Amino acid sequence: MPDTPENIGNWLRERNITSVRVEGTNLEGSFIGKYISPRKLESGLTSGFAFADVAFGLDLGNVPQFGFAMPSWRGDLPDILLHLDPSTIVEWAPGRAAVLGDFRDKEGQPLPACPRNTLRRLTDRLDGLGYRAKVAIEIEATVFEESIHEARRKNYQDLTPLGGAAGSAYHLAKSKDWDDYMSAVARRLDELGIDWEAWNDEAAAGQIELNLAPADPVTVADSWARTRQVMREVAFGLDHCVTFMAKPTAGYGQASHVNVSLEQDGQNVFYEESGPSKVMTHFLGGVMATLPGATSFALPQITSYRRLVDLDGPPTTVTWGIANKSAAVRAVTGHPKYSRLEYRTPGADANIYLVLAAVLAGGLAGLEGKIDPPAPFEQMAWCLPPGTARIPDSISKAAAALEADELLAGVLGQDLVDYWLGTRRWEWLQFHTTGGDPDADLTTWESNRYFELP
Repeated sequence: MPDTPENIGNWLRERNITSVRVEGTNLEGSFIGKYISPRKLESGLTSGFAFADVAFGLDLGNVPQFGFAMPSWRGDLPDILLHLDPSTIVEWAPGRAAVLGDFRDKEGQPLPACPRNTLRRLTDRLDGLGYRAKVAIEIEATVFEESIHEARRKNYQDLTPLGGAAGSAYHLAKSKDWDDYMSAVARRLDELGIDWEAWNDEAAAGQIELNLAPADPVTVADSWARTRQVMREVAFGLDHCVTFMAKPTAGYGQASHVNVSLEQDGQNVFYEESGPSKVMTHFLGGVMATLPGATSFALPQITSYRRLVDLDGPPTTVTWGIANKSAAVRAVTGHPKYSRLEYRTPGADANIYLVLAAVLAGGLAGLEGKIDPPAPFEQMAWCLPPGTARIPDSISKAAAALEADELLAGVLGQDLVDYWLGTRRWEWLQFHTTGGDPDADLTTWESNRYFELP
């Protein structure tokens, strides 16, 4: 990859690039950016590219978020700056390049609310302890036959699942249009150099799961952001639409499972022949201690919590277990390559940069404080009697759990936590005052707000 302004300029000219998309993600996980000329790109490689601060201050209904303390970088529309990471530049399409970046304030300091900055900082902190994190992401989405324009006209209601109305995981008896869509997605990922491993039919009608290959956290999060963009572009090109809502229909919800392990000198230090290693145990101890608070990042929207139904697949209790998929964290042990932790709480609408940051922050706290986890849960972790610690089941309960979690904030960063809490409470307020119905099933308010943007 080009790594100097001169090399980038030559790279652009060799490929006859006429426009460049500079990219990032906001707190909501939305893919945001600008299209600029190659000359503009070269001129801003050092200074960065200006965005109004509302890139991190508008909700998904395009309304400015108020009612909580504003940090120094927020004000009367001051600029924040997107500083590009040259290693991420790709030829997105003939004549068009794309490059990812991190947001900084006008003094050039990393923006505390920038998800990519935060994840990079925590990855570096793990490196400082001698560990390299390795993660993998499972992306779930639901694809519909209708074009995005038809879906908008219908307020995203009563759409036709692509591939047939029958929903049951792993079935190959899907109509050709379903295979055509996912084959086109896979081809685009290959063209962009995004490493994927598998895709399959998931539980709900029209739902798919796509697995990204393991790599370092920032690389995988970048691939996650771009993969979702690819899935949208391919759907639009085939006159279909796709959503990453946590629960877009009355059927099963959809998740973003995160798998994480640590390596040292190329060896998986989560592995021990007899079971979880001491490193895995302490990392897990921190993850479990911070799991209720981290739920706010894993389940960021009003609809996120509609997934939390016993026996429907998502975890509902603050539990972990070895090979136990009903628990919030599944430990995979006994294999020198594949020993890992699977964090099963996040919805498909979660910002994976922030989810990974929260998991690594909990793990770091556990490693540095040598925190032991509770005993592994060896039974089904659904439908447990009262008194069992449950995952917060609303956006406000999760915010309260995060506010009370000094351990997580101490590693993740208090500035990010405080600002995030303000935006989540704003989201609760908007739902209750602008058309949401807390006593109804999935509402049009939620579909209009979450179908396209997270």
